[in-house]
Amino acid sequence: MRGKPVVRMAELEIDPERLEAYRMLLAEEIETSVALEDGVLALNAVSVRDRPNSIRILEVYASREAYEAHLQTAHFLKYKSETAGMVTSLTLIDVDPIAMRSKA
Repeated sequence: MRGKPVVRMAELEIDPERLEAYRMLLAEEIETSVALEDGVLALNAVSVRDRPNSIRILEVYASREAYEAHLQTAHFLKYKSETAGMVTSLTLIDVDPIAMRSKA
């Protein structure tokens, strides 16, 4: 897939009583997306220290088309459906990479 990479930061707040279930669904969705979708270059999720229900996800897609295709996959739609009542706030922020490197 060609085009300019799409990089986003997702800021989520999760119902504290449903946090463990949310974390399991998120981990499953990330693992599946990276394994099955060539256009998903990286998905990294962290929680804010001392506020474990504040989740941040850095998303990197090969192109706008890869991002749009990701939103239509069965595993992403399952994640959205099953976590809908767990997410109390969601902010998506388009960001521009400055320096991004990782080791395999």
